[in-house]
Amino acid sequence: MKLATLRPLLAIIFLQQIAFSATEVAEMKLQAAVRDVLAVAKAAPDSATLIQNIRPVLEKSLSFDAMTRRAIGPGWRQFSSEEQKSANQLFTTLIIRSYGKKFVPGEEPVITFKPASEPAPGRVDVPTSLVYQGSQYEVTYRLEEKEDWRVTDVIVEGVSLVANYRSQLDAQFKKGGSAEVINSLKKSVDRPK
Repeated sequence: MKLATLRPLLAIIFLQQIAFSATEVAEMKLQAAVRDVLAVAKAAPDSATLIQNIRPVLEKSLSFDAMTRRAIGPGWRQFSSEEQKSANQLFTTLIIRSYGKKFVPGEEPVITFKPASEPAPGRVDVPTSLVYQGSQYEVTYRLEEKEDWRVTDVIVEGVSLVANYRSQLDAQFKKGGSAEVINSLKKSVDRPK
């Protein structure tokens, strides 16, 4: 195909890409991530494999840096760069393991995506209804553009994952600073699965 023939086609593709609203881009990214997670969960022969295989999918779709920083709260600025790195790694492992434990390999939830909203510029909330093992849950995924439209919080039945951890980790920080937070995260990660 000649370049002259390709130019109009490339122009149409470019215009289609910029025609999507922020909400639509965030929704498409979330739906792709959910499909990837469900494919891993369906293919996993056991829970340990599921947790291992789901990690790269979640690391691509969730902003663990933002989640860790927000879960720790204002005390985050007092962490050294090494402590921040350690806290982020531990928090990531804890969330992935907790998330992975929610799935039974081979079983798929039924997820209904509801209309997304943009409560602030650069932020999109995508509510969903999830039916899994006979129970229904309302789950909202919060995505942020500055995080390349990755998930920065998950709200399950009105409870924010980040806020829930923040209440725990903030208390640890007030008790013993960054060392106490890291120690608490290590204990949580080291608990038997």
